[in-house]
Amino acid sequence: MEFHSGSDRVPQVSVCIPAYNNEAYILDTINAVLAQTFTDFELVVIDDCSKDKTAAVVEGVKDPRVRLVRNEKNLGMAGNWNRCIEEAGAPFVKVLCADDILYPTSLEREMSALAENPDINLVSSDTALIDLEGRQVGAFKRFPVNGRMNGRRLARISLLFNNFFGAPCNNMFRREAALAVGGFDKNFPYILDFDLWLRLACTGDVYIIHETLNGFRLRNDSNTGEVMGTGEKGDVYVAEHGRLVDKHCSVLGIGKWGCGFSKWWRKTRSKIIHLYLKIKSNA
Repeated sequence: MEFHSGSDRVPQVSVCIPAYNNEAYILDTINAVLAQTFTDFELVVIDDCSKDKTAAVVEGVKDPRVRLVRNEKNLGMAGNWNRCIEEAGAPFVKVLCADDILYPTSLEREMSALAENPDINLVSSDTALIDLEGRQVGAFKRFPVNGRMNGRRLARISLLFNNFFGAPCNNMFRREAALAVGGFDKNFPYILDFDLWLRLACTGDVYIIHETLNGFRLRNDSNTGEVMGTGEKGDVYVAEHGRLVDKHCSVLGIGKWGCGFSKWWRKTRSKIIHLYLKIKSNA
């Protein structure tokens, strides 16, 4: 089932929610988008053959800006996220995970940065870490630069030390640019967003907004919670980061020692983050 506005006019922003078994939180996510101060957007939910009531929850939202797309077969994370870009009708796109939220001025602030800087393809903002009830329990700041920053420099720093681009909820990008660099790479099941941010950053400057415009929900059972663990998924994630380093190091001018450090530091950081997420999600 799909919802259409009845108009062929193209909105300025497409907010795309890739969903799979998210009935518990997706309505909060949708309502946060509908409460934006900026209203010229479409909200596209791509349901990847959920086995719960995710699609029914979306169907219950009666707003002409909301459109539900149901995949005929399960595409997996990368496939579904690429479907988001394909379905987006606007020039500016935000991929929003189905348990995260946006604060009221998120679209307004990020869209303005892209509209006012036509040579910039990616804008990032600060993130609140929220618990299951939506209360802020922490924060994740972007790199300490306000406004423009050389994208290749930010990509290099992020690959070496810390992903300063952050999660999908705190990024907005140009659809045309994302398609030009190939969208989300299916070879990275867990850090496909980081890979795309690196490639987009290499196309020019990145715009950084030091305002908390979104909330990333901490859940032990989420994809992030599981891959930051010390079990099988955690090991797969660390190995995947190694492949990411191998893919981008030469492009970013990072030598052998830098590549080795990045791989070691990722493994160490995963253990630290796993402990942090466990403490905060159970607080």
